[in-house]
Amino acid sequence: MFIVRILAVLLLTCPILAGAEVIVVPIAQQGSDIDHIARPGKGTSKAGVLQQFGEPQQRIAARGEPPISSWKYAEFTVYFEYEHVIHSVLIHRPKNLTVAPVETK
Repeated sequence: MFIVRILAVLLLTCPILAGAEVIVVPIAQQGSDIDHIARPGKGTSKAGVLQQFGEPQQRIAARGEPPISSWKYAEFTVYFEYEHVIHSVLIHRPKNLTVAPVETK
């Protein structure tokens, strides 16, 4: 019975595996061209972020416990826990955005 189950799983997954696409992302090269952009460091207060970077384009209200809020700027997003920065993330901008042709039947 066990062998039958294994064979059934293999037969069902083979078509899925045969159609898989491999995407290669060179680690350590992601964002290297925009890594120089200044952004707030961990522990910076909201007042400090406002003073250094100005008013954000958008403020996202706090959610959860502890409350996590975020501010969106043109080049990065800043995440706060209570009143201090816990992380800032650069916004990815694709260099070569190509659209695959759509096949019609």
